[in-house]
Amino acid sequence: MAPIAVTVLTGFLGAGKTTLLRQILHKQQNDKIAVIENEFGEMPIDSQLIGDRATRITTLSNGCICCTRSNELEDALLDLLDGYDRGEVYFDRLMIECTGMADPGPIIQAFFAHEVICERYVLDGVITLVDALHADSQLDRFPLAQAQIGYADRILLTKTDVAGENPELLERLQRINARAPVYKIVQGDIDPALLFNTRGFMLDEHVLAAKPLFRPVVPKQNSVSSIVVELSWPVELAAVSAVMEELLSGFADNLLRYKGMLWIKDQPCRLLFQGVQRLYNADWDKAWQPDETPRSTLVFIGSDLPESAIRAAFDRLRSA
Repeated sequence: MAPIAVTVLTGFLGAGKTTLLRQILHKQQNDKIAVIENEFGEMPIDSQLIGDRATRITTLSNGCICCTRSNELEDALLDLLDGYDRGEVYFDRLMIECTGMADPGPIIQAFFAHEVICERYVLDGVITLVDALHADSQLDRFPLAQAQIGYADRILLTKTDVAGENPELLERLQRINARAPVYKIVQGDIDPALLFNTRGFMLDEHVLAAKPLFRPVVPKQNSVSSIVVELSWPVELAAVSAVMEELLSGFADNLLRYKGMLWIKDQPCRLLFQGVQRLYNADWDKAWQPDETPRSTLVFIGSDLPESAIRAAFDRLRSA
């Protein structure tokens, strides 16, 4: 049985997540979609706004599902599977809409830390909505808003019809997350095909963008930023593992997401890895092709990352 694809919708308060979800449910005709809503308050209203096009809507309103890593989200995921296995509900895809103040990290980790959830679901990608009208002030005031962008596989810039063009904001988003494409949308109008099957958490040849966007010399505007490390020489597997363990022991809480494709010495295949904070995994991919120039590329996205220390740690591998 193929695992069920999961898409996480995040973004700061008022960015337009529910509007986007409603549009997706209206447009998507091929997949049956279940929805998990997380909202505050005793009277949930987002499920009413979404309408009746979802196969099932589960509302979690006991607080933000990212705050304590209580079992509420895991229980909801398992409950959906239970209904699926009993034939009470069928769905091809699950969408989770986070609250505007949610940290996506603990939500993502739920799909790596529970044996049954790992087996039956596959995290397809994180979609982050950004309010073009208020983004600059939100990014200045709230590190969480930057973190939400850092986790993204796709960034959707909303309210662009009101805010107008803002190339500085686009550059700022790309500095925060060097690997996520940015799409401008109005009233949630976007082709769902651009948001689904992003394979953001799949270890395959698309683990990294072919040419990550990165501008190394920029004014410091964000606590969250991207670092791209490229190595033109093969590295020892044990040595690079030691570097990663060193980095994680030193500032795992600062790391949001990280991905890499490594050229390992004396190995014909590339090694792919990815992680979210302290959780990471790696696997061998296909062999380097005769017309390829092997190299290692690593992307780190995090808060107040010690860039010089990271680069120095990998530079030491040249002589390892």
